[in-house]
Amino acid sequence: MTKEADFDLLAAQVRALTEEGGHWLPVLANASALIMDALPQLNWAGFYLASQGEGNRRSLVLGPFQGKVACTRIAWGRGVCGTAAERDEPQLVADVHAFPGHIACDSASASEVVLPLHDGSGSVVGVLDVDSPVQGRFDESDLAGLGLVANVIEGCCGFDGPPL
Repeated sequence: MTKEADFDLLAAQVRALTEEGGHWLPVLANASALIMDALPQLNWAGFYLASQGEGNRRSLVLGPFQGKVACTRIAWGRGVCGTAAERDEPQLVADVHAFPGHIACDSASASEVVLPLHDGSGSVVGVLDVDSPVQGRFDESDLAGLGLVANVIEGCCGFDGPPL
């Protein structure tokens, strides 16, 4: 199979998870497990969810994931995840150690891809974060394929739960 076919299958598997009710929490938990199992050379796959922090400052709070213990809160605009959320732009980083302001939750991570997730009104409500211990592990096809997964999650879940 091709990488694109693998991502099509992964997106279809995540879509199947949403047919059991579509509440965002179990979908994200199972999606992180599927991603971790389906893609080679990963050391972390999961989600950070938007939250209002102290002083009404936005941040990302750790959501469902697979991997080692992770940072629990990331300031909006900091690190790869916070940058993706603040700019509302996917981040494809071949060498996280060269990324300005990188947050080393797991020192083994060498490359990363992060995609913003949106609610029905288009507001960023979180990010999908996938890390690898291999520098340059991700390319544009990974970004596009994980974009399919993010689109499925956005379409099913509505993220209508209580804010964190």
